Amino acid sequence: MIKNLISTYLKGMAMGAADVVPGVSGGTIAFITGIYTQLLESIRRITPRLFTLWRQEGFKAVWQHVNGTFLCVLLAGILTSIASLAKGISWMLTHHPIPLWSFFFGLIIASAFHMAKQLPTPKFTVKTLIAGALGVGFAYWITVASPLHLTASPATVFLSGAIAICAMILPGISGSFILLLLGMYSPILSAVHQAQFGLLGLFAVGAVTGLLTFSHLLSWLLRRYYALTLAFLTGLMLGTLGKIWPWKHTLTWRTNSSGEQVPLVQDNLFPGAYEAVVGHPAQVGLAVIAMIAGFVLVLLLERFAPSQD
Repeated sequence: MIKNLISTYLKGMAMGAADVVPGVSGGTIAFITGIYTQLLESIRRITPRLFTLWRQEGFKAVWQHVNGTFLCVLLAGILTSIASLAKGISWMLTHHPIPLWSFFFGLIIASAFHMAKQLPTPKFTVKTLIAGALGVGFAYWITVASPLHLTASPATVFLSGAIAICAMILPGISGSFILLLLGMYSPILSAVHQAQFGLLGLFAVGAVTGLLTFSHLLSWLLRRYYALTLAFLTGLMLGTLGKIWPWKHTLTWRTNSSGEQVPLVQDNLFPGAYEAVVGHPAQVGLAVIAMIAGFVLVLLLERFAPSQD
C-alpha cells in the first residue's frame, strides 16, 4: 500500500514537472506511467450523483467510488513538483535550453512509440492513419498559432482554466502553452506569485468545470473508438515535436511576471544554422545525450508501469 502511494506521488511529481514546461504535457507522463486510464476514470466518476451516494452509503463509499486516495496523492505530487521545480526548470529554460529541450524531445518521441504500440492489431489501418494525421495537424497548428492578447477578465480567466486543464490531460498538448496562446500565462503566473486568491479561485473553478466535462468526453471516446482516439493522441504527440525542437531562434519576446523578457515566438533551426544565426554553440553532443536520456527514461517507465487496461 505504502509502495503504491509513493509510486503515485512520484508520478504526480513527474506530471507536474512536465506541465511547467510550455510544450510538454502532464498527460503524456500519465500515459507512459500507466495511470492515464485510471486517472480519467476517477475524474469521470465525479458527478452530482455522488451526493445521492453520500446520503445512502456515507462518505467512505464516495471516497472509494472516485478513488479519492489515488487522486489526492497524485495531486499532492503535481503541486509539490510545480512548487519546488518551477524555478529550476525556468532557470534551465533560460540558461541551458538546448539540453532541456533535447531531453523532452527524446521523451516525446519515445512516448509516441509507446502509445502507438498500444494500438490494437492491425495497428495501422486507413482510419487510424487518418486519425493520426489529424492529430499531427491539429497539434502543429496549435504550436504555430499566433498568440492572442486577452484581458484578464472574470470570463477569460474562467475559460482559460477550462481550456488549459483539458490540454493538460491530453498527451502531447501542454496546458501552459495553451495559456501562452491565450495570452493568459503571465496573468495567471503573476497571480500565483502575488497570491491573488480571487483570480486563482476563478481559474480553479474553470479548471474543475473543464476537467469534469472533458474527462467524460475523452473516456467515452476511448471506450467507443479506442483505436481512433489513441491514434489521434499519438498524432498530437508527434505534432508538438516542432515546439520542443532544441535549436531555436527567438523572433518575438514577452515579459513574464517578474518583468523579465522571455521567448514567445521562435523559429526552428538546424544546429549549423543555429550557430551562424544565434552565435551560440549548438551543443550537439550534449543534446544527443539528453535526447537519449529522455528516450531511456520512457523505456524504464514503460518497463515498470502497470497496464492501461
